[in-house]
Amino acid sequence: MKVAFLGTGLMGLPMAQRLLAANIEVVAYNRTPEKLAPLQAAGAEVVTHPRHAIRAAECIIMMLTNAAAIYHVLLSDTSWRTLEGRTIIQMGTITPTESQDIRDAVVGGGGEYIEAPVLGSIPEAKTGKLIVMVGAKPEQYQRHLELLQNFGSEPLLVGSVGTAAALKLALNQLIASLTTSFALSLAFIQRQGVDIDLFMQVLRDSSLYAPTFDKKLQRMMGGNYTNPNFPTKHLLKDTDLFITEAKSLGLDLSSIEAIRQILHTAMKMSFGNDDYSSLFSVINDWGDWSGE
Repeated sequence: MKVAFLGTGLMGLPMAQRLLAANIEVVAYNRTPEKLAPLQAAGAEVVTHPRHAIRAAECIIMMLTNAAAIYHVLLSDTSWRTLEGRTIIQMGTITPTESQDIRDAVVGGGGEYIEAPVLGSIPEAKTGKLIVMVGAKPEQYQRHLELLQNFGSEPLLVGSVGTAAALKLALNQLIASLTTSFALSLAFIQRQGVDIDLFMQVLRDSSLYAPTFDKKLQRMMGGNYTNPNFPTKHLLKDTDLFITEAKSLGLDLSSIEAIRQILHTAMKMSFGNDDYSSLFSVINDWGDWSGE
């Protein structure tokens, strides 16, 4: 099997490297060609136009930023005409509605489509320990299970196309909410003079604890947000997607809409390309920022 990999950014690069390490032929495309150098050095074929990658492979994996990028790369007129007989595996974060619309376009072009968004970041992508959530027909899931196991040992069949996208957005909403809540509590106890180690000890011993708290603690305390595993701008994008999709479901979105405002402030404070743990600085420095 030859696999086309479209989108070799923070997550796409180590995922494509996993395929090469498994002796799977890879032809790669990325909008920024410089990011393809490590894959080319590892033996991948690199191309300058997505249609060349699509034509060269029977299976196309996409790890692109958003639905607009998917339409541009996959469903432009020249690329769409090359989809017949090919399998498209969409692994980025988009809404269920967007995923279903893209499926319909792919099927209309004679291809098949499954979604397989992932939970985890760069370390998990490098080690093949991502949680892979699949939206597909059972027979499609079985046919592509071995390929998907390169990214996570136990890909989970969630349901039809759209269900895995929904699960991914629900989980990313938790990322935004948990991180914001932890940052607020951390800033509060710090200003109250409570020992942070004692706070973390009590937290770890309670049912309130989530491992992400310890993962982000040192970044927050040191103000070190560079070399992100997941940039703030991407968390804002996913939060916007969650709100867009959830509005039609009759849910009270006031909590996540407030978090979106904090994320917008993080963007204004130039944290967009930094790790999303920078939300701590937004909350902790809010008084100074709001007074400007």
